Amino acid sequence: MDELQFDVPGLEDPAEIRIDTWGIPHVRAASRRDAFFVQGFSAARERLWQLDIWRKRGLGRMAADFGPGFLAQDRAARLFLYRGDMDAEWAAYGTPDARAITQAFVEGINAWIALTEADPGLLPPEFAVSDTRPERWEASDVVRIRSHGLVRNVLSEAARARIMARGGLEADLARRSIEPAHDIQIPEGFDPACVPEDVLDVFRLATAPPDFSPERMNAPLQDAWRWTKVADTGDVYLQGSNNWTVSGSRTDTGRPILASDPHRAHALPSLRSIVHLTAPGLDVIGAGEPALPGVSIGHNGHAAFSLTIFPMDQEDLFVYALDPADPMLYRYGDGFESMTEITETIVVRGCDDQAVSLLFTRHGPVVHSQGATAFAIRTVWTEPGSAAYFASLAYLDVRTPEAFGEALSFWSSPSVNQVYADVTGQIAWFAAGSSPVRTNWDGLLPVPGDGRYEWQGFHGFDELPRAIDPARGFFATANEMNLPAGFPAERVKLGFEWAEHSRSARIHAVLDGQDKHSLAQSMALQTDDFSIPAQRLGALIAALPGQATDLLRSWDFHLSRGSAAAALQEVWWSRHLKAALLDRLAPDAVARALMVPGDVETLIGLLEHPDHRLPDPSALLASTLEAAWAECIERMGEDPAGWAWGRLHHGAFPHPFARIASLRGVEPLPKGGSGSTPMAAGYRLSDFKVTHGASFRMVLDVGNWDASRAINAPGQSGDPRSPHYDDLAPLWAAGDYVPLLYSTAAVDAATELCIRLRPVAP
Repeated sequence: MDELQFDVPGLEDPAEIRIDTWGIPHVRAASRRDAFFVQGFSAARERLWQLDIWRKRGLGRMAADFGPGFLAQDRAARLFLYRGDMDAEWAAYGTPDARAITQAFVEGINAWIALTEADPGLLPPEFAVSDTRPERWEASDVVRIRSHGLVRNVLSEAARARIMARGGLEADLARRSIEPAHDIQIPEGFDPACVPEDVLDVFRLATAPPDFSPERMNAPLQDAWRWTKVADTGDVYLQGSNNWTVSGSRTDTGRPILASDPHRAHALPSLRSIVHLTAPGLDVIGAGEPALPGVSIGHNGHAAFSLTIFPMDQEDLFVYALDPADPMLYRYGDGFESMTEITETIVVRGCDDQAVSLLFTRHGPVVHSQGATAFAIRTVWTEPGSAAYFASLAYLDVRTPEAFGEALSFWSSPSVNQVYADVTGQIAWFAAGSSPVRTNWDGLLPVPGDGRYEWQGFHGFDELPRAIDPARGFFATANEMNLPAGFPAERVKLGFEWAEHSRSARIHAVLDGQDKHSLAQSMALQTDDFSIPAQRLGALIAALPGQATDLLRSWDFHLSRGSAAAALQEVWWSRHLKAALLDRLAPDAVARALMVPGDVETLIGLLEHPDHRLPDPSALLASTLEAAWAECIERMGEDPAGWAWGRLHHGAFPHPFARIASLRGVEPLPKGGSGSTPMAAGYRLSDFKVTHGASFRMVLDVGNWDASRAINAPGQSGDPRSPHYDDLAPLWAAGDYVPLLYSTAAVDAATELCIRLRPVAP
């Protein structure tokens, strides 16, 4: 075992960080306060560049380091910072220690930054490449930044309006189906044709990760506003997760099993970081985001917990009629109200400071204004207590489902399915999040901002669905429409846009078929690549002749990385059949572009149940399959024996600085699955690169904690010099796991590096 030692001002008592064989830090401290301090210190030691970029992007401070090309993004980010009362903010999270915990956490980050100031050799290489330095943190930075959180559905509202203006509401269902069954109502006074193409460019810019292209990094001030658009990174609504909790009555050990694999955009370093925090009264392990104290997915030695997105509608786009004589005035009620203008100064590297104007209506930040119309967004982000995942601090100590539910009553953003299991054998599910009360509209289209459409507070936590110890013996979620029978969906209107049912249907079918579910079976289910869309399409072409049909007919519908049939299936479905269907359903070019990637339920449903839009799909199926066969030959050669899905479909983690410096990334790794399989691996249509899915997976043996398993790709560290920078990527690509050790003895036996921290008197 190797050892390091640091003298650390701000630490109250000696502490240590034990790094195990797989790069997971196990923090041991003499107090809860010191545990969170050391968590911040450890996070900064391994992820300092990631943390620094997260903070600077979120606060709108990128231009100070990277120049005028980031000025527009800085302005956009500042529009969505929390600007409310900080006392109300800290009080909103369900734990009286929220501020103190966060203060300790950022003091730990700052303690590591202080060490790098004394010894720049401790800085990861990205700082030298960009000639930048990390900035010190304040506790408020952690919670004021909201623009990384997954809330919805303002992007969908704008797309629906633009499609509806050109092709009607029926055409929009090919982009996103509606559940439960619901007739979309056009709000009185709203004209869908008023929504311009660029209405949400500022919003997209505010929520996008920074792009470090040479052109942007070297942009002169006069070109600063060229970077107001971001490349399409895919449908944010496809970023979801799987989780399940299985009662001991249905496992091979008699103990519950809890599994979690959140699906997010793949990145280097990983979005998630695994950490173990031990102190008197605290012993919690799991994953969270490196910039937050605590963990949001994991266990505390008694109870286990995990989350997926429960797609509540937490945003609205408001449309304003402006006073022709004064564009700062917008129609409200019988008169006009004035926008609030805030002028902020943005430091720009190599240039004079730049003043920018931020405009707000009573509903939120103004994101577009042109002529006589303006648009603003109302979002839960502006409410106290809506920092993404931060409310997980309230449930770190829970020991019963009821206590878990009480903690979740403070949860705001993002809206989630939370599952639970404990050593007494109880399991539970809760939906949690801030759901606006919309009394006179459904939230599916923009609305006039003149006072007729206002949020009337939020639905109470007791109105949201839940289940404790369900008779089925398990509860599983995959972002699907899982409102229980009899739930008053039309009255409550939590949301009408959910993930397709493919992942959920497969997970439920597998769990229903296993009387005695095991830990190994949970891992197999998380990495399951069975495709229900492929199975449904296979039934439609069973009678068609030809080589392509022969290949697919003999296939088991698993999108395994070595499968030739899987390669043909996905090339056919994603690049030919879906495209042809969308062409048929949306002849208008503008509407057609907005429909990508297309709604699985609607499109396959049309093939299975033809109507006036496609009376006989057989010719379309045959022609598109023939075209896909030709493309596979072009991409992989004449002989199908040499084809493989993994030759096309690959997970890769390029370094964000890849275009400006030679910094190590992770080379492409063959991957199975798709966005429709439990092993979610959604991909870019142009080159099949996996863009989102489960980079973190966890399976917990509740009560026998050392038997638990996890994986975090590409590795636990964000420093290219670390052996744990990319060591987990090959295991992840192969569907493998590493131990998630918890007991003192197991952690000690697996420790490869012990970092001893000594307090220094101020």
